[in-house]
Amino acid sequence: MQWSNHGSFIEIYPPKEFNFDECLVFLGRSQEEVLHQIRDGLLYKLINVNVELILCRIGFVQHVIHVDFPIRPLSMTSDEEIVAYIWEWFDLDQDLSIFYEVAKQDKILQQIHKRYYGLRMMCIPDLFEALTWAIMGQQINLTFAYKLKQRFVEHFGECLTFEGNTFWLYPTYERIATLGVEDLITLQFTVRKAEYVIGVAEAMRNGELTKEMLLQEPTYLQAQKSLLGIRGVGPWTADYVLMKCLHYPDAFLITDVGLHNALKAQLGLERKPTIEEIKEMATNWEGWQAYATFYLWRSLYE
Repeated sequence: MQWSNHGSFIEIYPPKEFNFDECLVFLGRSQEEVLHQIRDGLLYKLINVNVELILCRIGFVQHVIHVDFPIRPLSMTSDEEIVAYIWEWFDLDQDLSIFYEVAKQDKILQQIHKRYYGLRMMCIPDLFEALTWAIMGQQINLTFAYKLKQRFVEHFGECLTFEGNTFWLYPTYERIATLGVEDLITLQFTVRKAEYVIGVAEAMRNGELTKEMLLQEPTYLQAQKSLLGIRGVGPWTADYVLMKCLHYPDAFLITDVGLHNALKAQLGLERKPTIEEIKEMATNWEGWQAYATFYLWRSLYE
């Protein structure tokens, strides 16, 4: 991580393959998003560092990420932990130059990678958020998934208000582990999804599941297997978490409807490609399936 402290603000120096505006396009794709706000080219994000709520205002000037703090407690909270969160959120450790070399050789990614150059995987650093958000999104459309998340966050999350705007923090697993299934059913969760979300919260509260444990798995397949052992987690959910939270560039959501729609559009097909056809298309993406998928997702909202 490269950064510097300037008293009232922090500057973060990203790799040259970084396009803040492209990242904002992805982050701004839903009007229902409740965990960040974009206004006048600035990104507002409430984060929890050492049980302190900090409102970050993130901008970008001359290839420098500028972060100041409209709300920050007068304490000894480490700037390094704030930087670490933002660095991970924007996936700045990933060497995209390697992905771009792969993309240049592929007929599907050839133009897309140029069009969205510098777009980073917008990650979900918190394992509980990544897992439960993926569970919420199972077998429903994205609009309704965002509605569920909004209700979930506004009922059980913490918030701060600044200049008349309310900024929300995703609920903690400690809080959700105290709930009963009926508490989520009232928000229009199905019984099964309510059980799965509370089950993940209980496993994390009991120390049976942590991000550190998953990161210590020696391979992608072993990390995937551990996730598949969680009730309510199937292959799509496991790979979503591996992609967005655990930073596996080879995680592959091969059954994802958005990926299928993007490939259909990019290739001018009359039908969605089959799984076997996608496997064949993806032979050139080896090691970078997650980024190939993410860039294809981006092509859906021109």
